[in-house]
Amino acid sequence: MTTRTVPGPRERLLAAAKELTYEQGVSVGVDALLKRANVARRSLYEHFGGKDGLITEVLRVSADEDEAAYRRAMLAAGDDPRGRLLAIFDWLDGVIQEPDFRGCRYLAAELALAPDHPAHAVTRRYRERVHDLLATELRALGHPRPDPAAAQLFLLIDGALAVGATRPAAHPAAAARQLADHVIGG
Repeated sequence: MTTRTVPGPRERLLAAAKELTYEQGVSVGVDALLKRANVARRSLYEHFGGKDGLITEVLRVSADEDEAAYRRAMLAAGDDPRGRLLAIFDWLDGVIQEPDFRGCRYLAAELALAPDHPAHAVTRRYRERVHDLLATELRALGHPRPDPAAAQLFLLIDGALAVGATRPAAHPAAAARQLADHVIGG
């Protein structure tokens, strides 16, 4: 006999918030979140202290998943640091072409949330971790200015994701890859 585990209210709230905040933005209403998760309002407050806590936790979980996706894309490119860095843009090109792509959830949240929202600490930390990932590859490549170059690569990533949300047919990740090649040097 097998038993099927049904996700609890916390997991359902996280899943609903992850979907709805990406589809509609972080300003999505609490009632829509509760309805999608099929939970009572009390569950939101018991597990997250309110919507701000839920949004913060969704971004934290998503950041871990997205950082892992960057690492997988780089790992799949092999041992060459240059190839690993450029592989990010090839991977992003595929991400942008997905039919449900809506842009960068972190940039959208940063723009929409009040300056004192606790989720900003999560997005800041996520950006630091991805920057460090890029800088580590640039150091391995022997780049003379790895930290500024990592910031430039991150700017290209942000730009590709932003343009990809509005004009995916322009293949902004491919254009960003060409610029990244110049930043990386050779």
